[in-house]
Amino acid sequence: MAVTTSVRWIGERHFVGTDSSKHSVVLSGQAEKIGVSPSEMLLVALASCSSVDVVEILEKKRLKLTQLEVTTTGEHDPEPPWPYRRIHLKYRLAGEGLTPKAVEQAISLSQEKYCSVAATVRGVAQITTEYEILSGTGTPIFDSARETR
Repeated sequence: MAVTTSVRWIGERHFVGTDSSKHSVVLSGQAEKIGVSPSEMLLVALASCSSVDVVEILEKKRLKLTQLEVTTTGEHDPEPPWPYRRIHLKYRLAGEGLTPKAVEQAISLSQEKYCSVAATVRGVAQITTEYEILSGTGTPIFDSARETR
């Protein structure tokens, strides 16, 4: 299945990227800080791809999310072309009836089976994850990074 996107130069080091559904995003070089840098857009793409999967998987389990935020940290080589070598995703979720088992399964299925961005990046970068389940007030009630497995 092929998709077509486009990137249009709008001057200096600024561009508009348009996806196959005609949604657009402003991108720019690292120094300009007008739009998202292309390499950081890859991190955004990975987090959003996985987020869509996690929401859908938890919905199928009849678990209602009230909050989901994914923070992504990427470490890249210091020399050109600066590929990411390690990418870490931290999921923060809140909702009714969320359990560590359900959240861990949703993240695992996303990363290993459904997320096309993760499948593309995995050959170059090591992807790691952790998650926190939050109470209704935003206080962590479970943190996978503190749990021994």
